[in-house]
Amino acid sequence: MSQRFRITRSMQENSEQQTISLDECTQYFASKPDFMYSPIFTVKGPESTMSVEGDFFMWQHGELEIPFRLYMGDIYVALTNEAVVPKMIEIATDLHADVVEG
Repeated sequence: MSQRFRITRSMQENSEQQTISLDECTQYFASKPDFMYSPIFTVKGPESTMSVEGDFFMWQHGELEIPFRLYMGDIYVALTNEAVVPKMIEIATDLHADVVEG
């Protein structure tokens, strides 16, 4: 099982905006050529397919598509590849947020 991380502003005391909004994410990720918005994330297994509705910003990293999900004002990502760590830190820095496990 992979670790899950959260990009959040909830730990910042003096932040004007404690949550990360969909509009903010849409604008931010639109400026990144390797990201694409998707309202559904689909996982295909050997015997079944599961689709989850939400606000997903899909990161294209080589052959992989890695979902960054906006949920209740935070962005969640699973550590499925070592390349996720620097990308996650870049996004948190750009959005003036912190990275926490969970």
